[in-house]
Amino acid sequence: MRTLRYALRRLLVGALMLLALSMVVFVLLRLTPGDPVDAYVNPSSPLSPQDLLNLRASLGLDRPLPVQYLIWLREALQGDLGYASSGNGDPVLPLVLSRVGPTLLLMAVGLSIAVLAGMSAGVLGAVRRNGAADLSLSVLALAGISAPSFLLALIGLYVFAVRLGWAPSGGMETPGEPFSLPDLLRHLILPACLLSIGHGALVMRYTRGAMLEVLDADYVRTARAKGVREVAVIGLHALRNALLPVVTLIGSTIGLAVGGAVFIESVFNWPGMGLLLVTAVRARDYPVIMGATLVVGACVLLANILTDLIYVVIDPRIEVA
Repeated sequence: MRTLRYALRRLLVGALMLLALSMVVFVLLRLTPGDPVDAYVNPSSPLSPQDLLNLRASLGLDRPLPVQYLIWLREALQGDLGYASSGNGDPVLPLVLSRVGPTLLLMAVGLSIAVLAGMSAGVLGAVRRNGAADLSLSVLALAGISAPSFLLALIGLYVFAVRLGWAPSGGMETPGEPFSLPDLLRHLILPACLLSIGHGALVMRYTRGAMLEVLDADYVRTARAKGVREVAVIGLHALRNALLPVVTLIGSTIGLAVGGAVFIESVFNWPGMGLLLVTAVRARDYPVIMGATLVVGACVLLANILTDLIYVVIDPRIEVA
């Protein structure tokens, strides 16, 4: 029951944070240079001053900024995020939701690779502390943390797609061919691996640090003194108790993964939320920017809430306040 109350309280806090996020983004978009009406006007067919005034009034842009936000919020709570001002003028909500799946797929595979590779490397580095493997992995982790996502994407595209031809250069499927799982995996593996590099390096560093602290604990030395096999000592005793800070990191890096996905999707033309946001910013499509930001913020907040709840599963000693 306490866990349920905690989850409901975290959902309430998340909803308030999402409301604050929408306010900030709405105000920042209105403060950007230019006129939002320009996105609705065809440059080859300019409107008269009176037509511009009528268009502004029909869009509600002639009202005070707080009133504009409240109108948008009222419609958003009813599931209406407006219509895109660019392209075919499609409804924003179906347009955004159609891009959520590809982004979640890319992030899920990328973060899974990062967690598996990072935790394995972290455990190996802690067990072989100050050895050749530990030093090599530490250097690679430092390089992975330092390299920007857009640079990794460009280098990976050039080396593995252009020069070596090991992977497609972009898209989610081969044009003109029916959908198939092997074809999807061919397009997915390279951007997912590139997305995982920075996060895997962070997971490796945190896992190594947590494991080093746990391996020096008294209960680990006691288990070894009792003759428990080293694999069991590391897997059952040390790793489980070192997971909590790693889970904290994984939950906090989901937001960073969204930022990395923007660059990865733009470089590889992956049809997800990142590519949609970049396209909307270029076209000054304010309704799409607002809708996409709202959906991304909701996904990140939900992921953080789930991370908090996983703490209790990993370590039953934690009491929900």
